[in-house]
Amino acid sequence: MVELEEGIRRLTFPLPFGLDHVHCYLLRTSGGYTLVDTGLGTREPEARWRPVLDGLDAPLERIVVTHMHPDHVGGARDVAAISSAPVLQGREDFGQCLDAWGPGRSPDRFAAHWVANGMPAAEVEGVLRDSARLVQAIHWAESPQLLDPGDDVDGWTVEVLRGHADGHIVLHRDGVLIAGDTILSGITPTIGLYPNSRPNPLADYLETLDRIEQLAPRVAYAGHKDVISDPAARAREIRSHHEDRLAATVATLDGDPRTAYDVSLALFTQELSPAERRFALAESLAHLEWLVGSGAAVRADAGYARA
Repeated sequence: MVELEEGIRRLTFPLPFGLDHVHCYLLRTSGGYTLVDTGLGTREPEARWRPVLDGLDAPLERIVVTHMHPDHVGGARDVAAISSAPVLQGREDFGQCLDAWGPGRSPDRFAAHWVANGMPAAEVEGVLRDSARLVQAIHWAESPQLLDPGDDVDGWTVEVLRGHADGHIVLHRDGVLIAGDTILSGITPTIGLYPNSRPNPLADYLETLDRIEQLAPRVAYAGHKDVISDPAARAREIRSHHEDRLAATVATLDGDPRTAYDVSLALFTQELSPAERRFALAESLAHLEWLVGSGAAVRADAGYARA
């Protein structure tokens, strides 16, 4: 546990895939602490969370989930059971959580989505196997208190900043942004299109970057990597990255229509695991759909083509 500034502590837990860690935050409140994000669920939640809770000088009052991705929502039920603290989650984000990990979960729908966009069947099978293993570590809370934009959480204002996840929430107060995965240092958050996504997640994310510039926080504490000391400048860097990626995506559409999978192979040329290729395909789709929305590309029976 690291104290970043007065009233804000950071916990870092390991991850078994891609990024090897996730950051969670403890915010001092008027009567105790708010925990923001929870890492993956674990088979031994007491071993993970009891030392954290016992090391606090006041009780855990609440748990806030920024978004429904496994490394952020996965331990919510674990911590709630041990601490008796309620879980708070964005209203829209919780709906997507139910769809992805709860009663609405449909591996067949996701498989059909990847196949329709050109992913070979053997790779789809690998993606489904990885997902089936991962779901065991997603201990989401079944009845959270739902948050809406503008809500107050012990003096922190709730904002919905879409793109990385449709209902992603952040907390903002006194120039501090508890940012989740809306903005990251050194890497760019994945912006992907999935079967249950809003139709143009990259357009949503570019609006998020605009909002971060408007807020101009003095610091952002993110879900991965380093503290961001100039979030507005980092938002501009990330926007420039996506402008470059859009130009590269258009350049792949130089002949017959191409599937989104084929576009992903051109954009992400390194050897990737099935899970990583799924992210590459989802991100390629997000950029292709932005291009369709802007009139620079069109959907065709065989995929996408330049307009």
